[in-house]
Amino acid sequence: MAEPTAIPPVLHKLRLPLFLTRCGLLAEQLLRGFWPLISVILLAAALLMLGVQDHLPIEAVWVGTVVFALAALVAAISGVRRFVWPTRQMALARLDATLPGRPIQAVMDQQAIGTGDESSMAVWRAHQARMADRAAAAQAPAPDLKLARRDPFALRYVALLAFLVALLFGSIWRVGSVVDMTPGGGDLAGGPTWEGWVEPPRYTGKPTIYMKDIDSAAIEVPVNSRILLRFYGEVGDLTLAETVSGRIGELPPASDPVQDFTVTQDGELRIDGPGGRAWDIRVLSDTPPQITVAGVPEAEATGEMTLPFTASDDYGVVSGEAVIALDLPALTREYGLATDPDPREPVAVPLPMPIAGDRTMFTETLIEDLSKHPWAHLPVTVTLSATDSAGNVTVGEAHAMTLPARRFFDPMAAAVIEMRRDLLWARANAPRVAQVLRAISHRPDEVFRSETAYLRLRVILRRLESLAERDLLAVEAQNEMAEALWDLAILLEEGDLGDALERLRRAQEQLSEAMRNGASDQEIAELMQELRRATDDYLRQLSRQAQQQGQQGEQGQQQAQNSMQMTQDDLQRMMDRIQELMEQGRMAEAEQALQELQQMMENMRVTQGQGQGGQSPGQQAMEGLAETLREQQGLSDQAFRDLQEQFNPGAQAGENEGNQGRNGGQGRGESHEGQGQGRADGQGEGAQPGQPGQPGGQQSLADRQRALRDELSRQQGQMPGAGTPEGDAAREALDRAGRAMDGAEESLRQDDYAGAIDRQSEAMEALREGMRALGEAMAQEQQNQPGQGTTDGDMRAQNRDPLGRDTGSNGSLGTPENLLQGEDVYRRARELLDEIRRRSGDGERPEVELDYLQRLLERF
Repeated sequence: MAEPTAIPPVLHKLRLPLFLTRCGLLAEQLLRGFWPLISVILLAAALLMLGVQDHLPIEAVWVGTVVFALAALVAAISGVRRFVWPTRQMALARLDATLPGRPIQAVMDQQAIGTGDESSMAVWRAHQARMADRAAAAQAPAPDLKLARRDPFALRYVALLAFLVALLFGSIWRVGSVVDMTPGGGDLAGGPTWEGWVEPPRYTGKPTIYMKDIDSAAIEVPVNSRILLRFYGEVGDLTLAETVSGRIGELPPASDPVQDFTVTQDGELRIDGPGGRAWDIRVLSDTPPQITVAGVPEAEATGEMTLPFTASDDYGVVSGEAVIALDLPALTREYGLATDPDPREPVAVPLPMPIAGDRTMFTETLIEDLSKHPWAHLPVTVTLSATDSAGNVTVGEAHAMTLPARRFFDPMAAAVIEMRRDLLWARANAPRVAQVLRAISHRPDEVFRSETAYLRLRVILRRLESLAERDLLAVEAQNEMAEALWDLAILLEEGDLGDALERLRRAQEQLSEAMRNGASDQEIAELMQELRRATDDYLRQLSRQAQQQGQQGEQGQQQAQNSMQMTQDDLQRMMDRIQELMEQGRMAEAEQALQELQQMMENMRVTQGQGQGGQSPGQQAMEGLAETLREQQGLSDQAFRDLQEQFNPGAQAGENEGNQGRNGGQGRGESHEGQGQGRADGQGEGAQPGQPGQPGGQQSLADRQRALRDELSRQQGQMPGAGTPEGDAAREALDRAGRAMDGAEESLRQDDYAGAIDRQSEAMEALREGMRALGEAMAQEQQNQPGQGTTDGDMRAQNRDPLGRDTGSNGSLGTPENLLQGEDVYRRARELLDEIRRRSGDGERPEVELDYLQRLLERF
């Protein structure tokens, strides 16, 4: 295209905008024509810089090279065909288009008519002057570099992103590896090269190190790290020299293509040959774990020992053990202990480890009951040991202590336990033990409150004397006699109602004497706990006696109305008040309150609440345990939410103050939405304002857990089924639940929500087992209880369907209102499942019925 005439002088100042406009047009032409070529080049460079060619077969690399070359050639030819060199006329047109009225073109135009008219000429000059002023203000327009219509899939951005990734994570030097794959580059590819990795032990949690990426000549690796080297090329071109493995004897050749060894000491690692390197290896030793006793061991009156300890390790403690050994030099050798003891191995108890979390440093508590061990109440040494993942074992210092055990307050029971200890101490003490037992039981009327206990003692004496005379007291017989003496001591300690009352009086007297003598806080706390246990035992014995005697006449009830009546909640409230006064140091007031309690206990009749609402004691106990289980579930859910808030303080946790429910409601039942108000909010059965168990919107989880534990203790005192295997199983399960609640309370006071949740789960599981055992006890009691109309009841039972429902008058099923009431639902469910299996095995039944029974079995 021919260039236009020269630009008029008036437009000389447009040279710079015109030049910039032409540059913009050039950029547009280049980008629009050659963006495919640029994309292909960027993508190829990215792949080479990332080293993709090093991981592909040489054939694939050649194919890729040809593909990229053809794509680049096609893109280049297409770009040349589309490219148009921008001219000055194109630049003027683009620049003129940005101005209103196209002033540049107007300046360059010539007057067509009226050239001979002065007026017309004057108008034309004025018009051109105005257009020249407007053109002088022209600015170079921005080039149009948008390619969305030409590249709808944004392939140019994919190539650019790949190139940027290669710049960040790749290396431009890797492009040279393609030269090794060319026919002329075979010399370099065939030369010797090597690779190496350092793999630390898995328990360290450290990553594997690629040795070619190590820039420094000195590296630190954990002990027992594995080093793997691979040599490529001719055998012997590269050799290994190292002093870090400590290997002796027959070693593999230094020129082996694969070298594999473990680092055990500081030293030098060197690869000799073309491209070889050397490193100074420094070994990071695995420090042995540390373990210490974290506090003073504590013991419950029941004999349960708690020993806190702290353990730490650089990579985490795997396991621990506590070894309890007799401290013979610290023992006073008198009476039965003067005899040389029988050989006995130390007691090894595994230490509890955190279930989740970091084990590099933690504090846990060992809980163990060694009341039955021969070393109970004797000086022992406790030695803690810890083991880490590398197998390092650290044995801590021996901690001297007296092995905690159950305390027996009954003098006769304490004497029997002492003789049991002497018998376990040495079998040679058997004649002396029999003699002492016979001496203390010389006048049974004066020392035994129960004929059963005396008869059991006589049986044990005859058995022990017979074995001692014939020298047949082997280890098995020794353990058998010790177990019998233990059961006898428990019977003497707990006894019947009179024994329980005597134990209660004795606990009150010991507590009163301790307060008068200024005993330590720990001793007073133990005696207060013993008073609570004695009170619970007395109430339990009282309830058992009432069940054995059955329902009394109205005359006996009227005679008892003159005596003082107290509920168990009143007793718990009074004992809480006594403990509060003692903690405040107001011993005089506490002793006075204790005397009032003692006087009330002498005259009171504990209300049993039988017949309230038409429910039996077993049904009331079952409902109370169910409510306790719901409340424990609510506390566990609240502890879980608090645990979440520890790790996410900014999360919206709902109403935390007083939030006792499962799903954020305000402390009601299990779902806490429209349910009956449970005892967790202090308004349940027997709760009064201000007593433990009433959070009031401010009570901590630990206090609420303690209130729930006290409520469970109260319910245990009213538990029916005493003396039966099912009733004893229920009590044992509730005892486990109580201990788990105590552990949960301790964890909550230490803000250990994870441990509290674990203990609360144990408590809930034990509560469920207790409820199942109680249901079995109630069902057994109903089966054994005689009543009137037995024949009619049997006839009605024969007319019931498998679910226990009575049939209607016309043979139809009745209402399900009495469905499974009064029976153990778990036992009944097993019976139903057995019946379904029996019927499904009867081939004579219709096919439709058999299919239905099979579907039931598959579902349940």
